[in-house]
Amino acid sequence: MKKGKFVVIGLGKFGFYLAKNLFLKGNDVIAIDKNKETVQKIKDYSSEAIIADVTEKETFTAIGIEDADAVIVGLGTSIASSILITHFLKELRVKKIIVKAMSEEQGQILNILGADDIIFPEKDMAEKVANSIGDINIVDSIMRTNEFSIVEIAPPNDLIGKKLSELNLRDKFRIQVIAIKELIPERTHVIPSPDFVIKDSDILIIIGEEHSIEAFSNL
Repeated sequence: MKKGKFVVIGLGKFGFYLAKNLFLKGNDVIAIDKNKETVQKIKDYSSEAIIADVTEKETFTAIGIEDADAVIVGLGTSIASSILITHFLKELRVKKIIVKAMSEEQGQILNILGADDIIFPEKDMAEKVANSIGDINIVDSIMRTNEFSIVEIAPPNDLIGKKLSELNLRDKFRIQVIAIKELIPERTHVIPSPDFVIKDSDILIIIGEEHSIEAFSNL
């Protein structure tokens, strides 16, 4: 699988763990912050760790930031710096600009300036947790959009011991089982066979509209 090149600007908690996780997944990660101690801590979890003033355009031109697949700006508490950096990145024609924001108003301003994606870490995590614990059968929310959701869900009791082909979930609930995680033995079946017999130790990964998943989870 092709790995990407990412630049993470600002190494607070959000930026630090984002850079670390991207690096551990095998990506090329350049981490930038003006704090020497923070940069020292990220050295083992980045391809390159740079101490620099990120409000100076020359910082970005010096590292060839135009080649990055995406640049993530994690300076949510400093809207002035985020605005300035977003402006610089847009001028340098960076492929994708992702910016952390602390409020909807900040997000709107950054969107106008050219940010491709806005991240609200606290809000996004709160929504994910609420979605996960709001439905007792849902183990984890993988993706949720306005059109569909992908979630991991413990199989309702009515499904245990039955083959997928017997359940007719697509017609009954308008959902599709796209994978099944077996815990015993530990393995994952992507696009499982219609003859797969569901066990109480399995985790279903399903896709569908929010209301369809909710109806299914309440079986």
